[in-house]
Amino acid sequence: MNTFRNPILPGFYPDPSICRVGDDYYMVTSTFEYYPGVPIFHSHDLVNWRQIGHVLDRPSQLNLDGTPTSRGIYAPTIRYNNGVFYMITTFVESATGARRNFYVTATEPAGAWSDPNWLNDAPGIDPSLLFDDDGKVYYTGNRVPPEGQQYPKHMEIWLQELDLEEKQLTGPKFSLWDGALKQIHAQESPHLYKINGFYYLVIAEGGTGFTHSVTVARSENVTGPYESCKMNPILTHRHLGKQYGIVNVGHADLIETQCGEWWMVCIASRPYGGYHRNMGRETFLVPVQWEDGWPVVNPGKGIVEWEMTRPNLPEKRWPSLSACDHFDAPVLEDRWNFIRTPRGDFWSLSERPGHLRLRLKPESMTEELNPSFVGRRQQHIYFAVRTSVEFTPNGPSETAGLVALQNHDFQYRFECGLSGEDQTVVRVVCREQGEETVLGSKVVPPGKLYLQFEAIGQSLRFDFATESGRWETIVENADGTVLSSDKAGGFVGTYIGIFASGNGSASSNYADFDYFEYVGL
Repeated sequence: MNTFRNPILPGFYPDPSICRVGDDYYMVTSTFEYYPGVPIFHSHDLVNWRQIGHVLDRPSQLNLDGTPTSRGIYAPTIRYNNGVFYMITTFVESATGARRNFYVTATEPAGAWSDPNWLNDAPGIDPSLLFDDDGKVYYTGNRVPPEGQQYPKHMEIWLQELDLEEKQLTGPKFSLWDGALKQIHAQESPHLYKINGFYYLVIAEGGTGFTHSVTVARSENVTGPYESCKMNPILTHRHLGKQYGIVNVGHADLIETQCGEWWMVCIASRPYGGYHRNMGRETFLVPVQWEDGWPVVNPGKGIVEWEMTRPNLPEKRWPSLSACDHFDAPVLEDRWNFIRTPRGDFWSLSERPGHLRLRLKPESMTEELNPSFVGRRQQHIYFAVRTSVEFTPNGPSETAGLVALQNHDFQYRFECGLSGEDQTVVRVVCREQGEETVLGSKVVPPGKLYLQFEAIGQSLRFDFATESGRWETIVENADGTVLSSDKAGGFVGTYIGIFASGNGSASSNYADFDYFEYVGL
């Protein structure tokens, strides 16, 4: 086939940045409070991507202790120069706390990557790097304009030289541009390129919600002045309305192929069941052509489409990942994540071979801490999840099972625990705005328990079995919009995973999970 389908990275993979080394393409995305941080992907054709690891995979690189929901790692940029890969990003400590910028380096994209080089006096978020023809390196980010904000969330893009020997910014700061769309707000995610003698500055404006957009300016000098493109915004979907299937398009990065084509990776979301974006912001691909010295996105249409003509590159497909993880490998697959930096040896793939053992921690799924949890992204509007767990609760606070997680206050837990009569029960708990409702509960005998969670759009069904294949529905038609960021707030997408918790109590107990299956329907 000569076409591809968007998104190219389905599920919560926001803020993509891309670079090319010869015939190889590498891409990174944001991870916020999830660990390991910044997944890195490899492709030969811009369409088929394979994750090759994480950039921030050691606690020395990424300490997320105390990081609130939807804070942490924002908007990484990946660049390559003279045999070295650079990933630069923002660490957001809290809702009101510091935004600290740092970069790491590697000679191989799969790692190992260096510990962070923290940059002093680098305000704002969304840093990027340009390696200029003369050997100089420039840092761009956003900040409050020195003369003050003229309207709410008014920001500007600024530039400073980066000294790679000293690993610090040096020289004066330059104000470059405060965007094309006055009053739209939130000028951010700058990427600076040198193309045919011009410096092009591509940024996002309008926030990450419905009014998101991509704009561009250019200059003959790296420090400006920058001329705004009269066609701005060069990409947005806000004029298409909230009923359109692809919304909040923005935060883009450009790439030129070895064949001379230009492409753009960007974020967008797929709302369903109304304007509800359970999967968060995903990565999409769209073609770019140059006319009169300016980039034109998807000429003739100007939007991101579901199906588009493929890049003029040899197709390279990767072996597909198994839908079922039987936990037979010595380490967790790259698609699994923790919430915040994992502390303590609370998981094991070796204590009971062929199982993932989760030890109960006092931290619960309803706290902004590091619970005993591993999860993966929701990537489909229709999907089913199945697992089996062996767990004997020893006290009223002990629980283990499946969780569909938007954040600590918006989630569904399909858990095994004790009833008030000390009977073992399986129950479905809906947590919305911090308030919990038990939607269904059944007494079950001790031993292995099979759990199944199915989503048909925003209609959720929960089934259990005490014998393989003999499913019994406990809850159906539960409201999936609880798992959307439009209700929960924040910037992340839904995770589906497994957990074990003492819910405030220390415990030596554990839960053994035999497999975890996620299938798009």
